[in-house]
Amino acid sequence: MKFEEGLKKLEGIVKTLDEGKIPLDEALSLFTEGLSLTKDLSKRLDEIEKKVEILMKKEDGSLEKEPFLREEP
Repeated sequence: MKFEEGLKKLEGIVKTLDEGKIPLDEALSLFTEGLSLTKDLSKRLDEIEKKVEILMKKEDGSLEKEPFLREEP
């Protein structure tokens, strides 16, 4: 499953759970699926971030590769 598809599926699960119109057993099952998707998507993001490099322009005009660093909230 592509990242975007997984994210869309997770958003659907969250919306369904927020509505609160499903039986408890089904809600628990969806919650468990959502946790699994969250873990998978987070892992994928971490792997992608390790691969991303940003080219930074130095004062002398040359370019230097730097690892991508995620800003913490």
